[in-house]
Amino acid sequence: MKRKWAFRALKIADFVTLGLAAFGFVVMHLWNFLMPALFGFRLITFWQALGLMILGRLLFGGFRPRPGGMPWRRKMMERWEQMTPEEREKFREGMRHRCGQRGAPVTQPNS
Repeated sequence: MKRKWAFRALKIADFVTLGLAAFGFVVMHLWNFLMPALFGFRLITFWQALGLMILGRLLFGGFRPRPGGMPWRRKMMERWEQMTPEEREKFREGMRHRCGQRGAPVTQPNS
């Protein structure tokens, strides 16, 4: 079970790293293509492009969650509130089957 989560965390870290690298190269190439020709600015490196992305995020977007939070979470909570106890247990069982279970294993009834 722990290996599954470790593998998932590594996969997410790989995608985040790949996304940052790709976006950094896009920013760098766009800057180096447009800014020197239009305004006479110097060429920048990949690390300077990443720094510009972070600076822009801090100045214009911030790192806090957007107003309204996570809309999918609010919708899921509304659905959960409308479920009967039987539907909730059925949902929990389905999630245990798909995602694994924490704690004691579920005992299967004898047929």
